[in-house]
Amino acid sequence: MKTCLYCQQRHADARQECGRCGMALPASNTHVQARRLRRFQWFCLGLALFCIAMFFWLPRTFY
Repeated sequence: MKTCLYCQQRHADARQECGRCGMALPASNTHVQARRLRRFQWFCLGLALFCIAMFFWLPRTFY
């Protein structure tokens, strides 16, 4: 199943454009989901590294 990136309507794999809004459908939904997952994993890794760096960089003294 392909999902329209504009209106989020799901369509059969054979369709080339959305029947609801007319926008072209993506080539493969699994490719898009895999790319989103990779980006999310890199974001989480970067956030974790940032938090570790800030833990060691920020001063430890409180008022």
